Amino acid sequence: MKIGYARVSTTDQDLSSQVESLEAAGCERIWEAKLSGVSDEHESKLGEAINFVRDGDVLLVTRLDRLGRSLAKILKVIETIHEKGATIKTLDGTLDTSNTSPLAKAMINLCGTFAQLERDLILDRTSEGRERAKAKGTHMGRPPALSEKEIKDIYRRLDNGESIASIARRYKVSRPTITRYRDKRTKDQI
Repeated sequence: MKIGYARVSTTDQDLSSQVESLEAAGCERIWEAKLSGVSDEHESKLGEAINFVRDGDVLLVTRLDRLGRSLAKILKVIETIHEKGATIKTLDGTLDTSNTSPLAKAMINLCGTFAQLERDLILDRTSEGRERAKAKGTHMGRPPALSEKEIKDIYRRLDNGESIASIARRYKVSRPTITRYRDKRTKDQI
């Protein structure tokens, strides 16, 4: 039986192209995950697929890095699948563990090493880009929920004794958001 595993790193990304490719390759059952390759949830979802695998099955993924982001994790998945009498194959052609020759085993390790290298390079580039953006004064992360003008009005309302709940309703934000602004102001004044 052909079993598929499709994964993207964030909920914003789309799984449909991976799922379509796995269906076209003949997968009868496909597990889908919108989780980081290093998350515990990814391991749980991948674990479900691995637990389903039986002797003679083939686990298909579009690329090797769909199995995990570290060489150790990828090799552990491959080992676990092999212990069950099944194999792994990537649709991009970089890996097919049905061949158990010494050269094929070396290629598996090499592919895993390159997957780890790619992940490390991405992290390095991301970190460098983040540092450059911070140095330029670019705001990182989620945009502020409120403008400076709104924050000043919130401070005025708090000073006038208006409740946090009514201010939160007025600006359509949560009470903890208003509380954080209040606490930050108090901390800045100390």
